[in-house]
Parts: sequence; structure tokens; C-alpha cells
Amino acid sequence: MNFKNDGVIGNLPKNINKEVPTPNADAKRITKLVKHDGEVVGYELSNGQRISKDEGIQMAKMGEISGVAVATRKGNEYLRSLPDDKENNNLGNLPSITD
Repeated sequence: MNFKNDGVIGNLPKNINKEVPTPNADAKRITKLVKHDGEVVGYELSNGQRISKDEGIQMAKMGEISGVAVATRKGNEYLRSLPDDKENNNLGNLPSITD
């Protein structure tokens, strides 16, 4: 990953993340995306719990989900993976289940 001090991480601006919460010791990980008509509407966590997209954002802000940041696009908050050298843990590469 490109961590040069030029305002960019990989191909994305460093400030793309609105919040990078510190996860609690017992924080869960997102293991699957819940989709409806191809759109992400929620997440399945490492403990099997299914939550809505909005619940995921709130839980991440409280440190209850690890490995994610809260970003904003067109005024809407969403979760995104923290940048690292692994592709398989990116949210877009996780398995999907249909709601």
C-alpha cells in the first residue's frame, strides 16, 4: 500500500474517512454483507448477528466493530475497510447474503 506523505493512501485521499474509531477489546468483525436488490443494506458480524447498515455505522462509531472506518459520500455515512495490504478483508470482497 502507498503510505507516502502526499495526501493519498493507495489511490484514495487520506481524508476519505470521517471517523476511524478505536475498537473495543470485544469488538466484532464484519464477515458478510447483507444485500437487497444488489445494494448493501446490512452486515453479518463475527458472532452471527445481522445488523442494518445504520446500526453498523453506529456500532462502529462506538468501537463495537473492528477493521472499519466511517466515511461520507454525498452526505451519506457508510462503512469502509481500513486500508492495509490485504484484499480479502475489504468489505467489497466479503461474501454476500440476500435479505
